[in-house]
Amino acid sequence: MKTIISVVGARPNFMKVAPLHKALQQYPTAFRHLIVHTGQHYDPAMSKVFFDELELPKPDFYLGVGSGSHAQQTAKVMTEFEKVMELQRPHLVVVVGDVNSTIACSLVSAKMNVPVAHVEAGLRSFDRTMPEEINRLLTDSIADYLFVSEPSGVVNLKREGVDEKKIFFAGNIMIDSLVSHREKAGRSTIMKDLELTPGSFILVTLHRPSNVDTKEGLESILSVFERLAARTTIVFPMHPRTKKMLSRYNLEQRIEAIKNLKLLEPLGYLDFLHLMERAKLVLTDSGGIQEETTFFGIPCLTMRENTERPITVDTGTNILCGLDTDLVVQTSLDVLSGKVKKGSIPELWDGKTAERIAKILVQQLSSETK
Repeated sequence: MKTIISVVGARPNFMKVAPLHKALQQYPTAFRHLIVHTGQHYDPAMSKVFFDELELPKPDFYLGVGSGSHAQQTAKVMTEFEKVMELQRPHLVVVVGDVNSTIACSLVSAKMNVPVAHVEAGLRSFDRTMPEEINRLLTDSIADYLFVSEPSGVVNLKREGVDEKKIFFAGNIMIDSLVSHREKAGRSTIMKDLELTPGSFILVTLHRPSNVDTKEGLESILSVFERLAARTTIVFPMHPRTKKMLSRYNLEQRIEAIKNLKLLEPLGYLDFLHLMERAKLVLTDSGGIQEETTFFGIPCLTMRENTERPITVDTGTNILCGLDTDLVVQTSLDVLSGKVKKGSIPELWDGKTAERIAKILVQQLSSETK
């Protein structure tokens, strides 16, 4: 039996590891699957609730690294994860996404000569000012199995010289979680609780440093809110980072004064999914939400200059607007007036990606000597 360790650190990771854990349970004689939670997201609202809702088992190891600079956080994860590796001696480490935990655990594994599988490999924004882009590039350069969610990932990896034998176009694993929890999310009472009706509101999620870490960026966002709230209700579950920065720049009174803006604490996965499927429009700077809105067919405006998920723009419902206030407002008003970009669901976004990955791992690991 081969031991596989999957690493989670931030809430998007949970949606990717949950279906993989379920798929690996279908091979009880082949795999012993352990989950390591690094504690990169340490707020219960950003972590525990996702484990509960996604039916993930209690992590086998919790590293509790907490916050810090990128260097501090990465170093803490490496130090603590090395202890787990020495104790368990796994045959494979699975990392997902592009957070600091992803690169940290990949580095430890590679230095200990343990193969690494990267789920969601090959995505590129081509913007090296993004910490996530650095994490993606470095992780893919040392991974042994690269599971790709969209065709652009295959193209990028080949361009970077990755051996084709390591690349597997498996589909989008986060859509697996969406498909399997869609019905359960449909029973959420969040719409009733917020006194909302379907198609009557804009859902917002913003947290990236490039948007919320400067006063100018936050003021641009608030200007968008003020102009759009005159036309419709805005629902904004606020990320702890965004809340902290609003306080730092003394902008709390300004945002609280906006009528038709519902400010919420971070939501659980099911409540958020319920709102997203019923929104008229989603404004975001998140990567995964660009994909989920594309699957639902909900218009999405991404307040970034680039995206590592180009298929959401080329095939899906996503439009890049950056922090151009006038462009965001005008495009939003276009959507509210019925000028909606039609999209389609990309190839292999079918809820069966985890099954394909598990099957490939069985084939690959069974052919290797212990």
